[in-house]
Parts: sequence; C-alpha cells; structure tokens
Amino acid sequence: MLVTEAFAQAPGAGGGGADFIISLAPFLLIFVIMYFLIIRPQRQRMKSHQAMVAALKRNDTVVTAGGLVGKITKVVDDSEVEVRFGENEPVRVVRATITEVRTKPEPAAND
Repeated sequence: MLVTEAFAQAPGAGGGGADFIISLAPFLLIFVIMYFLIIRPQRQRMKSHQAMVAALKRNDTVVTAGGLVGKITKVVDDSEVEVRFGENEPVRVVRATITEVRTKPEPAAND
C-alpha cells in the first residue's frame, strides 16, 4: 500500500516555531564564542595600539613594522614622526607602522 508524504507526517509537525529556534541555537553559540575569542581581543589590541601611537613623544625608542629600531627626534604631525636610525639622517615614519615603544633602560645602581 502506498502512503503519501502528507499522511505520513505526525500531526502538528508542520508549524514548529520552536524547532526553528533550536536549529538556530548552534549558529548563535558559534557567533558568541567567536566574539569572545576573536573579535573582542582584536578590538582591545587595536585600542591599545592607537593609544600607544597617540602617546609617542620625542626621545622614545621605537620599533617599526619592518623591524628597524630608532629614536624619535621630532613629532611632525598627527600621522608622522621623524625617527633617527643610527647616526644617519632622520627619516619620516608613519605613526601606524610603529609596533612597539621600548622604555629607556634604568641606569645601573653603583654599589
């Protein structure tokens, strides 16, 4: 005997709003996990980098994205600083390419 699909379904199985919510739950859970593991820490790193770049001042020792270490000789404007690498002429560097500000070492205490 042949049974059509309409008769084979259980009564009330066609309009399940709760089933739709349950099927979306894994996607929502994945989004929440991605937010706390990827998006939020990246935003915090970005904010701390922007604060570091905004606080650059003369005589700070910095490391550029290319790995060059130099000392800031002049703050040109909001987007550039002048950095001296070794004894050469100062070079203009875009602030966003500065990845690290190294603190000045404390002088050794004489015993």
